[in-house]
Amino acid sequence: MDVRTGGTYRLGFGGGMDFFGRYLEVTPPSRIVWTNDEGGEGGSVTTVTLTEIDGRTQLVLSELYPSSAALEAEGGGATGAMEETFGQLDQLLVELTSKP
Repeated sequence: MDVRTGGTYRLGFGGGMDFFGRYLEVTPPSRIVWTNDEGGEGGSVTTVTLTEIDGRTQLVLSELYPSSAALEAEGGGATGAMEETFGQLDQLLVELTSKP
């Protein structure tokens, strides 16, 4: 992972499950935008923003698809994965904040 504007990433999970793309914007510590090129021309662009509100961090994630057909072709698999990902993040944050 070359996490900088213009950099690239590749995440391989075995069994042919690879995710890759480019970083379009990296603005530490508040914003990161990347392409999901494994979807070909139907791939989405993911944006994550982090905003401090009353001493807490709000995370907003969005995915923009090039067309409604591309969104439909994706089939909603990423939605289920996001629920699992955010569940794991919640668990990690609880563990980190409960340590003395």
